[in-house]
This record gives sequence, C-alpha cells and structure tokens, in this order.
Amino acid sequence: MAAVLAALYSVVALSPLIVVAAIWLKGDMTLMHETGTSTAFAAYGIIALQPVLVARWKWIERPFGLDVVSRFHKYMGVFAVALLLTHPPLMAFGGQGVALLTTFNQPWYVLLGKALLVLLLLHVCLSVFGQTLGLTFEKWRCFHNVAAIVILGGVFVHSLAAGYDLGPIPLRVLWLALLGLTAFAYVHHKILVPRGLRQRPYEVVGIEQETPNVWTVKLAAPAGEKIYDYHPGQFHFLTFHRSGDLPVEEHHWTISSSPATRDFISSTIKESGDFTATIGKTRVGDTADVQGPFGRFCYTLYPEDRDFVFIAGGIGITPLMGMIRHMRDTKSEAPVLLLYANRTSKDIAFKSELAEIESGSWPRLKVVHVLSSPEAGWTGESGRLDGDRLTLMVSGKGEEAAYYICAPPPMTKAAVAGLRSMGVPYARMRTEQFSL
Repeated sequence: MAAVLAALYSVVALSPLIVVAAIWLKGDMTLMHETGTSTAFAAYGIIALQPVLVARWKWIERPFGLDVVSRFHKYMGVFAVALLLTHPPLMAFGGQGVALLTTFNQPWYVLLGKALLVLLLLHVCLSVFGQTLGLTFEKWRCFHNVAAIVILGGVFVHSLAAGYDLGPIPLRVLWLALLGLTAFAYVHHKILVPRGLRQRPYEVVGIEQETPNVWTVKLAAPAGEKIYDYHPGQFHFLTFHRSGDLPVEEHHWTISSSPATRDFISSTIKESGDFTATIGKTRVGDTADVQGPFGRFCYTLYPEDRDFVFIAGGIGITPLMGMIRHMRDTKSEAPVLLLYANRTSKDIAFKSELAEIESGSWPRLKVVHVLSSPEAGWTGESGRLDGDRLTLMVSGKGEEAAYYICAPPPMTKAAVAGLRSMGVPYARMRTEQFSL
C-alpha cells in the first residue's frame, strides 16, 4: 500500500508536467524559458497536494505514520519553494528580460507572483525555525492556516493570468481539478472534521498527578458510543473545552492507556508550555474533542518482534507505558527491558505501577532507572543514558531484540548511534519523531 500511495503522489504531483508533455506543441520559446515554466508547473502540483498530506486521512497516514507524513509535507514544501525560486530567473534570462527581476514596473500578476514568493519564503522559514525564534505553536498554526489559503489561491490566479502556457483546455481542467482537490482537503480537515468532533465530545472522568509536573487525563466516550479502537503507543489529537478562561487549543498527545481497557482512554501530559501549564486545572466533567488514533510506534504492528528493549527519556515513557500495560492485560510473556532516564526520582512517572508490573508475571519486565541528578542515597544507575552506557546495559541482546526509543532528540540520536555501533540494524529500531 505504501508503494501504491507513493506512486499515486508522484503521478498527481507531476501531472502538470505529464499533461504538458502529452499535448506540447513546438513553439519559439528558448529551452531556459521552457525549463522555468516546467519548474513552476511542478511546484504547483506539489503545493496543491500539501493540504492533502496533512488532512489526517487514515488511508494516507496508516502505511507510514503521521510523523513521517508530516515531515514529508515539510520537506516537499521546502522543495516547492526551491523550484519556485528558479522560476523568475529562468523566465528572465530565457527571453523576458532582466527587468522582470529588477523592477516593479510589471503587470499585476507578475507583482502578485513576487509577493507570493516572499510569503512562501517567510512561511518556510517560520515552519523550519519557528521554535528557535520563540514562535508559539498556536501563533505559528494561525499564520500557517491563513498563509496556506493565500498562497494556494494566489498561485492559481497568477498561473492562469501569467501567460499562454495554460491556454490548452486539458491544462485548465487539470488546474481546476488540483485546486478543487486541495480546497476539499482543507475544508474537510479544518471545518468538517472539527465540527463533527465537537458534536460528539469525550468527557473527562479522571485527572491524576503522576509527578509534580505530569498529569494523566482519563476520557470516556460519548454516551452510547465505545472508545475507538487503537494500538498501544499510538497518539491522538485533543481539544479541551474547560470552564473559566482556560485556553482552547488542539494538541497531539500519546495514548498512555491500554487498548484492553474499554472504560476510558488516557493521555499523560507534561507541563512544558503555555497551554500544558494549565493541564492540572482540568476537572472531571470537562469535555474534549478527540481525533485519532495515529502513528505506527506500536509493538502490535510488528508481529515479528519477540524480545524488547524499551528506551525512554522523561515523558517519552507514555507510549511505552501503553505497550507495557497492554502486554500485562493480554498476559504476554515477552521479555522486556525498560531503560528509563529521568533527572531525579521525583520525575519518574508510573514508578509504583512499573514496580508492580515488574513483580508480576506479564510481561517479563525488568526496569532500570537512570537518573542524571540523583538525590542523596540513590543506589541505582546515575548519569546520562548516552550511547556508551546503553551499549553496556543491552549487551547480550544484540540484533535479536527490537529497540523502541522514545526520548528527547539528543538522547534518541545517542541511542541510535550506540545501537549502530553494536551492529544493530536500523530495521530493528523503532522511533517516532513528531514535529509540527
């Protein structure tokens, strides 16, 4: 299915070039001019598919995982901008003259194209460097949504008005079809789905404090409905509606409960930003719009895995906890080594429950806590869980085990490097890197 979707994406993204090649009539334009036109056509196909990639359609997300699709969306956006940057100079030096680049004494559609290119560059820069620049997620998303509409509409208008290239009827039909596809994806994702979710909200039935800054929120399905099916370790999008002036924002969080538990579904959330700082103020009876599940960071999706090493850093324990709970509930006898890194013992989420599962029969769990700043009297592992320490802790496991890693990026990078130094192939490592 993944190969089919990849091929389908390629065909649709390149459809402007395919149609042009099929109906092309030899003219008097230079090769450079035609190349400039081609880069713009290719960029239009890519840009038209951007909203489709992030519309959260399960048939697109399921073979890859939403984290992979989201990163592909970002990279293709950068690639489209790179193509468009070559368009003006190729057109200028291909016959339209350098004045196309150096003056503003141009037709309105040329000025529109220049403005769109500036907006695209700003859009990409904020998407790539927004966090570094201190841009909050909500502000970035607001700009992203507005800019997407302006860019898509503007590119359509500019391309239609800019020249003879879209004269043939097949190209005009294709242009309208791509615009219709991207408009449908956008409206479905931004309007239709949220409206449907708002009409069937989940209800908060429990709020538990796991550590001084980590909370577990339990949600029950709407009356008359069942909790949706999901795999342990997947995530969902939640939009909380709470009393008072608490913010209403959509965020994605891992599901920390076990799919075998049908009374509720839970997410364990760390206070790490303006919105999550208020998570402890959530109360029983509040509601939330729930969209999910998503992701492929789930041991049940890899039936060939029999021996497990789970590597967690801080709040990265949540998907792994969902898997361990599911193994317990289904009485799995699989061996699981959990290496769990935190700063202090107070930061260890699920400490008592992990100890209880470890002392039980299912799964065959061994927990090793690693603290970077342990309190006096700590007798366990201390220091950072870097690549060297990891190789010592998993010696004997080798490439027979499956390694599930969920940690901050530096720790994940160090863990992967350490495992590679042991000869563990990438195919035996499971990671999830979700970034919007």
